[in-house]
Amino acid sequence: MPARNGVDPNQDVSLLDILDVILDKGVALRGELIISIADIDLIYLDLRLLITSVDKLMETNERKIIDEEEEEWNTSHRKAVESS
Repeated sequence: MPARNGVDPNQDVSLLDILDVILDKGVALRGELIISIADIDLIYLDLRLLITSVDKLMETNERKIIDEEEEEWNTSHRKAVESS
């Protein structure tokens, strides 16, 4: 019986398949770890982990830079139009 997302739950999935999806889409994990004794916090760890391929990260970064440059150009263009 197929699952709701269209994947057969009885289908074998290899570690390579899982890694391929993770590297293609990317995964961000965040967690906190607090070690305390008698309600006194001794150690606090804020953990953040990003797993993605370098190509995907560069592609995302390039899009972000292009968007920032476009916004900067639009802002300066609006100021020039308003001052003229």
